[in-house]
Amino acid sequence: MPQLLTTTIRFPEINLETRDAHKLRGYFGEYFKEHSLLLHNHYEDGSSRYRYPLVQYKVIDKVPTLIGINEGGELLSGLFLKIRNLDIAGNHYPVFSKNIAQQKHLVGVTDELFNYRFINHWMALNTENYKKYLQEDEVGKKKLLDQLLRNNLLSFFKGVDVWLEDKIMAKGRFISNNSKFKDQKMMVFSGEFTANVRLPDLVGIGKSVARGFGVIKKID
Repeated sequence: MPQLLTTTIRFPEINLETRDAHKLRGYFGEYFKEHSLLLHNHYEDGSSRYRYPLVQYKVIDKVPTLIGINEGGELLSGLFLKIRNLDIAGNHYPVFSKNIAQQKHLVGVTDELFNYRFINHWMALNTENYKKYLQEDEVGKKKLLDQLLRNNLLSFFKGVDVWLEDKIMAKGRFISNNSKFKDQKMMVFSGEFTANVRLPDLVGIGKSVARGFGVIKKID
């Protein structure tokens, strides 16, 4: 089974709100922009780099957290010692302590079923499938979300260069919520799902994972 390397940097003495994850991304994307476009997923001309982000910015239990996958993790490791302070929307936070951890994970489709929980809201819908979602009855909505979940999981594996030979099976139990994203009200989801895949804790699934949406954690 393929392996992924994740690198996690946490700032345990700094408290932020979950919605501040995009500010965290903006700060580090600007601060280290000369090092790699992996940090901000934009090319030099400002256009977006459309692929699964290998560096992700999250606020988990109020703690600012950076996750790097494979080469994204190698990049974060190289920059770790250079982080002396954070400037989040004009608020300056001196960094007195920071933690770094690296871990290897077996990933892919398995013969087992695993349960996962979204610890940050899952952004499942784009403009097109949002309209479709509103037109469905409760059974149709559930089927659509399960299909989007399977698509998101497949996109994750493709994005980290893991190619699957077997079919992904996944079913979820979701509750709709509202969240503000780029000053727009968006429908997002909390909940849990069961799938025949191994995933690393704290990676993002779905839309806007670089900004902290869709963070998953395995339920033991």
